[in-house]
Amino acid sequence: MSQPTFAISVAFHIKTEHVDSFRTRVLQQASESLEKEPGCYQFDVLNDESDASLFALYETYADAAAFADHKQTPHFLDFDATVAPWIESKEVRRLVLLRN
Repeated sequence: MSQPTFAISVAFHIKTEHVDSFRTRVLQQASESLEKEPGCYQFDVLNDESDASLFALYETYADAAAFADHKQTPHFLDFDATVAPWIESKEVRRLVLLRN
């Protein structure tokens, strides 16, 4: 496998009543992305230690084009539509991996 050149970090604040459902659904999304997308190298799901409604994702991709492809997959489109009403706030950062 080649080295990733592109990463995404996403911070979610989930409405309290949807935290458990979001946790289940985002873990499914991570698994499907890794299994079905050759350009997705890493998809970590993190949960804040002191506030269960705060989640973070860290995803790496072969390149920005692989991430663009990710956003068009059926599993992403389903995830995005399903969780949208559960989200209090969302912040996405597009990142370029630096190497020495």
